[in-house]
Amino acid sequence: MNENNNNKSKKVSTQDVKSSSGNSSKDYSKYFDFSNAKVTEREDGKKVMKISGRSILINDQPDYSKGKRRGKEDVQVHYDFNIPEDMKEIGKGKSFLIRTYGCQMNYHDTENMAGMLLELGFTETEDTNIADIIILNTCAIRENAENKVFGEIGNLKPLKRERPELILAVCGCMSQEEGVVNRIMQKHQHIDLIFGTHNIHRLPQLLKDAIFGKEMVVEVWSKEGDIVENMPRKRQGNTQAWVNIMYGCDKFCTYCIVPYTRGKERSRLPEDIIAEVRELARLGYKEVTLLGQNVNAYGKDIEGIDYGLGDLMDELRKIDIPRIRFTTSHPRDFDDHLIEVLAKGGNLVEHIHLPVQHGNSEILKLMARKYSREQYLVLAGKIKEAIPNASFTTDLIVGFPNETEEQFEDTLSLVREIEFDSAFTYIYSPREGTPAAKMVDNVPMEVKKERLARLNALINEISAKRNLDYQDKVVEVLVEGESKKNPEILSGRTRTNRLVNFKGPESVIGNIVYVKVTDAKTWSLDGEMVELAEVKE
Repeated sequence: MNENNNNKSKKVSTQDVKSSSGNSSKDYSKYFDFSNAKVTEREDGKKVMKISGRSILINDQPDYSKGKRRGKEDVQVHYDFNIPEDMKEIGKGKSFLIRTYGCQMNYHDTENMAGMLLELGFTETEDTNIADIIILNTCAIRENAENKVFGEIGNLKPLKRERPELILAVCGCMSQEEGVVNRIMQKHQHIDLIFGTHNIHRLPQLLKDAIFGKEMVVEVWSKEGDIVENMPRKRQGNTQAWVNIMYGCDKFCTYCIVPYTRGKERSRLPEDIIAEVRELARLGYKEVTLLGQNVNAYGKDIEGIDYGLGDLMDELRKIDIPRIRFTTSHPRDFDDHLIEVLAKGGNLVEHIHLPVQHGNSEILKLMARKYSREQYLVLAGKIKEAIPNASFTTDLIVGFPNETEEQFEDTLSLVREIEFDSAFTYIYSPREGTPAAKMVDNVPMEVKKERLARLNALINEISAKRNLDYQDKVVEVLVEGESKKNPEILSGRTRTNRLVNFKGPESVIGNIVYVKVTDAKTWSLDGEMVELAEVKE
């Protein structure tokens, strides 16, 4: 695989560093002064910036104008990933720590990075004081997530001062943001390495540059890379596994940064996904969650075949693994064939997470969700008719620009009509670089908080009501481990994704058991184990 094909040389100037995108709504040069920065070109053609005494090797940096483009370029699939020979022993006697923020996709990326670092000879640790490499795998979906990361970056500065040989890296979705990279280069020069979501497979080479070059290394591809198969992976646990089936999103909801940080939609080939799930079944995994930013769009970008998520699920249904889930769905791409396949049941669990975001059609239009309230209700009705016992969960945003009290009431009425089993609820906050960030954020914070409280109260009421349906019933539970609140109690989840707490022997952790529900609470179920389910291997 020729790495340079995707990482073409880019001319870097002081002006580039001030604001990579001329179309950006915010001029970062107002906030970060690079006027004293000097950019030189090395003999190998790479650009080095010197600022405040720190040298920064810039292989590539984020550019929103590139990230917005959705070209017709073919996405190549590579099966020839390998660790460079001169890097295989570089971590011998050293350790690494990866701190992960955000969604399942970030945790999946962390598994890949951990796998690479283990092959480089490093061991894993949870102790920041002894780690030789600390990687912050970041999330950009909400402002609060960014604030947490910058707080952690600040906390690590004294540690870097005490141990200059420590390598500190920032990757993930925040690294795809122009302002974030500029801020780190200007204000947090104790960071050694910044890389993005499209070039994780380049971690061994980037570490080599950071360790031996003694410069901050910046390599963030704004145009998405190819699909790289066969990367090493250290899975978190041996019961549940994430399997990525596609990357990126083309929906461009006005509030969402994901299409810029994760790139255009690219689907893995069906045969590669099926082979991975079969291997997980062979290894004894009990549950697989298929991942994608817009998982329902799977296959639409693969030329030459008419193959979607419904077709993939129908094939995975035949694999001898107890449970298969998928996330996250977009209502626009949830088609009738997928509903028909899910209704077959078997190892396809009865849990549908279908983010609606709002209950008012005008706000949905402002969000560019590409469906109306009525269309969502029709879709939800189809799913409930086909899978009557399915649990239904969603995402909801309050306080979007221009949201009136009447429009918010439409969200409450939608929740009452569908009776979601649970929901992730959020106060709207603008994300730099998105169309909504240019809108006037004209709903006062106190109003947003009051609406969120009312929404949560309603969801709690409905969740408690829905959970009562399980009172005194026997449910199938995949035991995940000890309860976080009480080590004497085990906890796991039903096929409908409800949390169940019960007493039982440690030997059942990782297995499927039957539990009789004795107390149905608002957000969880308490019960007594009645028997171990026999799962055919």
